[in-house]
Amino acid sequence: MGGPDLSLDAQRQRRNLDFLASGAEFDFGDAADCPLPPAELAALQADSPGVEAVVTGGLSAEVLKLRVGERLFAVKKARPQCRVRNVDGQTSFLNELQRHAELRALALPGVLKPVYGSLRHGLIVSPWIAGGNPQRFDQRQTAQLLESGCALVAAGFFEWDFSPGNLLDDGRRLWLFDFGYLYRFDPLSQYNSAGMGNDCPQFHLAERIISRHLSGQLLMLDDTEALPAFRDFIGLALPAYEGLQRQLRERGARAHVLSWLETIMAAWRAGLDGDLGPLFLQQCWQAHAHDLDDDLRGQSCTARTLRRAEWLAQTAEREHATLKHSGALPAALAQLDANALGAHYRGLGAQARAYLIA
Repeated sequence: MGGPDLSLDAQRQRRNLDFLASGAEFDFGDAADCPLPPAELAALQADSPGVEAVVTGGLSAEVLKLRVGERLFAVKKARPQCRVRNVDGQTSFLNELQRHAELRALALPGVLKPVYGSLRHGLIVSPWIAGGNPQRFDQRQTAQLLESGCALVAAGFFEWDFSPGNLLDDGRRLWLFDFGYLYRFDPLSQYNSAGMGNDCPQFHLAERIISRHLSGQLLMLDDTEALPAFRDFIGLALPAYEGLQRQLRERGARAHVLSWLETIMAAWRAGLDGDLGPLFLQQCWQAHAHDLDDDLRGQSCTARTLRRAEWLAQTAEREHATLKHSGALPAALAQLDANALGAHYRGLGAQARAYLIA
């Protein structure tokens, strides 16, 4: 088992790999609540009776839309091998089952509750939500996502992947339903689930939303649209963080957690009250760089990965001095001149082409 000298990630990975190796079952809910026996659900195919649609875009699973009588269900079936080629991908379905089992006891806004899940059968069964994956947030969707995210953080859950395929909007509510990369941490004493919990302050809820979703949206906008869209997001994130900080303070959060949140909010306030451009550039740079690195590590690159790499290369060449001044560049790259930095990211873009999965 993981020792205190191992990072939170390493401890979690070791526990989950050991569990998978044991061959033990992990399930939640009551199989009697399923529309069919679990073995029959696990055997469903696209042409099976009652299957009306198949969503195949997921990296760890596919989802079947199943009609039984007047009821519709989402039957999530784990892939034999996750398309994210690392330990977190290998253990993501087990991790999702674990998180759903814990979340069932809570009433968190916008968090879907499945009726049943089983590692042995590779299944998660939940009510079907009629809607789509939001590609560009409106004000309601942004506010609801921040509400759900803050509720998860306050309950001790840190979500790393807010990519479009993990969100559903039914026209009234934005729903979170995919928790393969939702990990536990202590929100009163830790920033997130990375490292030892309090040594990676760069990762937080709004940063994850920007990295995994909003920055991808901004890539599709021109300069006259992107900055206002970023401003709208920060304008909603600020009161959400103020409420989160207030709640954590009332629960006895450690001083370093509260001051960390205050530092983030102070930068947002300064940007909203003055020139938001430098913060926009810094946040987008870090978002694209982190996401490009994640996709390369997981060998799970897409067309959006390539767009991120090209944005980084072009921005390195155009905005080199501003980037260095902002502190967005890690030390190893801060020594490169504009041309060398651009060439570095074009090289990473070439690597990403070798790992394209869609």
